[in-house]
Amino acid sequence: MTESRVGQVSAEESEAWEALVATARRTVSDGLVVGTSGNVSVRVGDTVLVTPSGVPYDRLAPGDVTGVDLDGRQVLGTLVPTSELPMHLAVYRTTGARAVVHTHAVHATAVSLLVPELPLVHYMAAALGGPVRVAPYAAYGTDALARAMLAALTDRTGCLLRNHGTITYGTTLDQAYDRTAQLEWMCRLWLTASSVPGHTPSLLTPAQLDEVTERLRGYGQPT
Repeated sequence: MTESRVGQVSAEESEAWEALVATARRTVSDGLVVGTSGNVSVRVGDTVLVTPSGVPYDRLAPGDVTGVDLDGRQVLGTLVPTSELPMHLAVYRTTGARAVVHTHAVHATAVSLLVPELPLVHYMAAALGGPVRVAPYAAYGTDALARAMLAALTDRTGCLLRNHGTITYGTTLDQAYDRTAQLEWMCRLWLTASSVPGHTPSLLTPAQLDEVTERLRGYGQPT
């Protein structure tokens, strides 16, 4: 069994933990989760820092750093990691993700109950790799849920989880969080438009989405 490095947190891990806690608290303040639902993780080398199970985010302190290796063995801290660890680790093992955000956002979860894929109501779907799929339901914290999620994430950076919520990833915590927020906003947009009696929302075509995908390649400031 891997020995837990209690009290041996590196400066990089300490900084990443601070950012992780801030992001987790933001999911609550922005209304994407309630209580201790949802979870956040960030990868530092081969260590994955994760929010612990059942601990309110406003109570997390610098000394509560919780980390596992890519096999799920705890290597940092004493708090039990999130029950959704299988999903987070599956993303890190199969993508270049450096951060993962999972929420129970209301509008996104509502959409997961209605359709197998979020309709193309807005071009920001391109920022997630294309039409956002809904992963079939499986019990939380299970390998079955992780497998269903990975299938829905194929060539995407986010998906919906039926009767559950959302998961997105990115190269940074900010990017993963922004993708979560955009996904929730698009779900709210579709629910709002589709609720108007006698009207059907206008949807983008695949060609229109492809055009935006190309335009987004040059979006933002040069690096």
